Amino acid sequence: MEQMKGIIIKALSGFYYVSADNQIFECRARGKFRKTGESPLVGDWVTILPEGAQKGTVEGILPRKNSFLRPSVANLDALVILASCSIPVTEPFLIDRMLAIAIRQGVEALICVNKTDLSAPEPLADIYRASGFAVVCTSAETGAGIENLHALIRGKTVAFTGNSGVGKSAILSRLCPSRPIETGEVSQKLGRGRHTTRHVELYPIGDDTYVADTPGFSSFDLEQMDAIPKEELQILFPDFRPYLGQCRFPDCSHRKEPDCGVLAAVARGDICLSRYKSYLRLYEAAMQIKPWEQK
Repeated sequence: MEQMKGIIIKALSGFYYVSADNQIFECRARGKFRKTGESPLVGDWVTILPEGAQKGTVEGILPRKNSFLRPSVANLDALVILASCSIPVTEPFLIDRMLAIAIRQGVEALICVNKTDLSAPEPLADIYRASGFAVVCTSAETGAGIENLHALIRGKTVAFTGNSGVGKSAILSRLCPSRPIETGEVSQKLGRGRHTTRHVELYPIGDDTYVADTPGFSSFDLEQMDAIPKEELQILFPDFRPYLGQCRFPDCSHRKEPDCGVLAAVARGDICLSRYKSYLRLYEAAMQIKPWEQK
């Protein structure tokens, strides 16, 4: 049989489930991948050799535009960062850390503040709208804002991430009603969801749109965050960029230096204080990384 092109929508227990020609093929990967150290990822466009009864073998991986280690996903067009102003309340630092990773990978970022039926979204939404990011407010419970979210991701392959309990699986069930995902109540004590996604899977929702559910902030490729040199962090905060040429010192770290354009913008309120505090936390963490540890 001739080879076919498809996209890996799920990887589980050594099997790759490839959507090709309006079918799902359960595939193993060729042994050559073990020799090269390359592994197929969810989101990869691949060539497969069908072997009958919707079985097949992954023969090759087409060039990627980006990839993440944890969760194992590739070729994202956008990262949807889910947050909440209710139980659990999302700390802005978690959002800012994910934004830095997305921007460094060249992935569009969208902030989705969920649970608007329980609390007003403005405490978080206002920060990120003022910082120049796209923000959509939703309620998985009532369906409010789901159409707006769908419109923003149409035609893209996107990953959903967020701290546990903010409603990732519930949002995904709204976007793709034919593929409901088990959800659980949020523990009042821990503020965490009782049921979490155990693997990465892409869900087709029409219009060439694929949505990936991922385990959460704590496992979303923090190794890539650890690899960011402190000098590069300023570029990963787009709201800093208009002020980077206004510092007295060309190597300004934007922490304590005199005549710093970023510090002046923070003092005027042109840069949100919570964003600047996140920058400082990330900078301090980056200072602990030795040069040879940077990838």
